Amino acid sequence: MTPLRQRMLNDMQVRNFAARTVKSYVDQVSQFARYFGRSPEQLGPEEIRLYQIHLVQKKKVAWNTFNQAVCALRFLYRTTLAKDWPVMHIPYAKRPKRLPTVLSADEVQRLLACIQFPKARLVLTTAYAAGLRISEATHLKVTDLDSSRMMIRVEQGKGAKDRYVPLSRRLLEELRAYWRLERPGHWLFPGWRDPREPIHVGTVQRMCQRAAQAAGIKKHVTPHTLRHSFATHLLEAGVDLPAIQRLLGHKDVRTTMVYLHVRQQRLHAITSPLDWLPVEPPTAPFEPPAAPPHEPLA
Repeated sequence: MTPLRQRMLNDMQVRNFAARTVKSYVDQVSQFARYFGRSPEQLGPEEIRLYQIHLVQKKKVAWNTFNQAVCALRFLYRTTLAKDWPVMHIPYAKRPKRLPTVLSADEVQRLLACIQFPKARLVLTTAYAAGLRISEATHLKVTDLDSSRMMIRVEQGKGAKDRYVPLSRRLLEELRAYWRLERPGHWLFPGWRDPREPIHVGTVQRMCQRAAQAAGIKKHVTPHTLRHSFATHLLEAGVDLPAIQRLLGHKDVRTTMVYLHVRQQRLHAITSPLDWLPVEPPTAPFEPPAAPPHEPLA
């Protein structure tokens, strides 16, 4: 490990960055250095500009990936290297605004029914029942379930924040049946190969995609789709937006407001004022209007 990488790791650790963020930043800086074949200490604003063009035009990365690279480089040059040039001028990309994919209640039921392995099915059931990110669901511990208060403790979710979400009675019954069969120890959903580790996120993602195909769902479905569906279904049921924000663990209510799109889906029930007009036969046959005469410019 180079001294620069170690210094950057130390800078992130003392700021209590999440493990996934640390790995992402290190990977992005490594790719940046490999592209130019030099240490980032020898590179500057012009190289960053050229690298951003490379990411967009050549690699055609997703905008999320592009902005991860920007965040990593900003941290490296502003914090670790403490450069005096305006690091904040490294531009972010404006991400396209897309509405999240949402499943209907029937599609959720079909999806869960088509998951072959009970443990994976229960992970995704938990994600939908509590609106969890897939990494939050896979990292649940047995002690995170509080049946006396009917709550689930989500420990160190995104942003290194703890929160509580309601524990569904139906989910509790399914988890109790699962516990009697599997007797999990520390992790509620231990991995198949190594029970000392939680079930791998990638494993659940693959099973979710296969189940969506088996269920005949044409939408692009990932485990995160169940979180979107959880929020949307609550909104449709009349739960207010601030409550959904707290359940999802969003810092800013504007992030939660994306789920207001479901109200647009109700627009099909609105009657056009044209339909209110009485239906009467036309008084004269329809003829296209004559072309206006040509008028020369004054």
